[in-house]
Amino acid sequence: MREPASMSKTTPDRPKSAAAFERAKRVIPGGVNSPARAFGGVGGSPLFIARAEGPFLYDADGRRYLDFIGSWGPMILGHCHPAVVEAVFAAVRNGSSYGAPCEPETQLAERVVEAVPSVEMVRFVSSGTEATMSAIRLARGFTGRDLIVKFAGCYHGHVDSLLVSAGSSALTHGVPNSPGVPGGCTQDTVVLRYNDTAALADLFAAKRDAVAGVILEPVVGNMGLVPPSDEFRRTLRALTQKHGALLIYDEVMTGFRLGYGGAQGLLGDTPDVTCFGKIIGGGYPVGAYGGRADVMRKIMPAGPVFQAGTLSGNPVAMAAGIATLHELKTNPPYARLEQQSERIGSGLLAAARAAGVPVQFNRVGSMWTLFFTPTPVTDLDTAKTSDTARFGRFFWEMMDRGVYLPCSQYEAAFTCGAMTDAHIAETIAAAGESLQAVARS
Repeated sequence: MREPASMSKTTPDRPKSAAAFERAKRVIPGGVNSPARAFGGVGGSPLFIARAEGPFLYDADGRRYLDFIGSWGPMILGHCHPAVVEAVFAAVRNGSSYGAPCEPETQLAERVVEAVPSVEMVRFVSSGTEATMSAIRLARGFTGRDLIVKFAGCYHGHVDSLLVSAGSSALTHGVPNSPGVPGGCTQDTVVLRYNDTAALADLFAAKRDAVAGVILEPVVGNMGLVPPSDEFRRTLRALTQKHGALLIYDEVMTGFRLGYGGAQGLLGDTPDVTCFGKIIGGGYPVGAYGGRADVMRKIMPAGPVFQAGTLSGNPVAMAAGIATLHELKTNPPYARLEQQSERIGSGLLAAARAAGVPVQFNRVGSMWTLFFTPTPVTDLDTAKTSDTARFGRFFWEMMDRGVYLPCSQYEAAFTCGAMTDAHIAETIAAAGESLQAVARS
């Protein structure tokens, strides 16, 4: 039997990446600056990327890959989109950082407020983690309560109070509760099962007026792609309104990705606070949180809830975000992304049936995951029925055929607007060959 690809690929045929990784490990913990990049879920060592353009990544050894990660979501237009590059160059010529207000902050805020009806005011920060951390503080400050509810498998950044039963790389690496997080930081965090309406009702029946807020990914991307049920969403909105708790949507991945109004626009939902990231910075380090004006006016200096950041509203990042949102509004890619992603799903499912490999394909818009399990995936427990060894073999088979997928069974893939129908056909063909190889091994 051929050695499984997930175990055999230590990038011997990618010597420059292998050398770069060895060098990095001497000065960077684990050789990477985020565990999501470490290939811990697929075996082998990570590729080092030299450049990106359109739908492609190019590694240090000169190999080209169709990129279905897109920097974990923000590159919806593809890499180096001309309008974004031009906007960034123009902004850099005026200075890289001011530590003072600038008009592009207001211009981008106006675009976000216009696009997302639940958002009346917005505060920019520098990352998704910073956005969720600040939203949690705001919920507690606004309500005067302490209890926060999250859902197993939803990842909201490396915030102490939320790093419990987390998804993303915390799930891949088997560390849902990180050392260094004191027990006191999570004692006011309650974890429920995603899509479990009964547990949600029981929690509010027991805690009633103690809940400050409920935070969730409205469409989950961090235990693989998992959509919410209609009943779950309706119950969540009704209970939070009844008991005066804030409903916080973490749209760091889904905002402007699933539609110009985000997941909430697609689903018709109205949260109280929304966290953004990824796309609103056009690939640059930007996060934001926004919501009802009465809630947002609790933030200092308008109100007493403290939050600050020297690089918040950075002019270069604002310029990239303005250009990206302008392009998404004037030349919306969403209908084509829907069509292409649906085609990917049909093609992958057909290829899996032909290979005799049991899988589930979950998708919402241009976000999707192929789960290696016969069990429908609706929450973290069902996601964890996946055969991660088979996923690892599939990952490397696809990589060898020039298709770069997320390096974990528990991460969503992203289709980008720079991909053509020919690229989609190439991906499906590569998947067919890869799944046959997985079945043989």
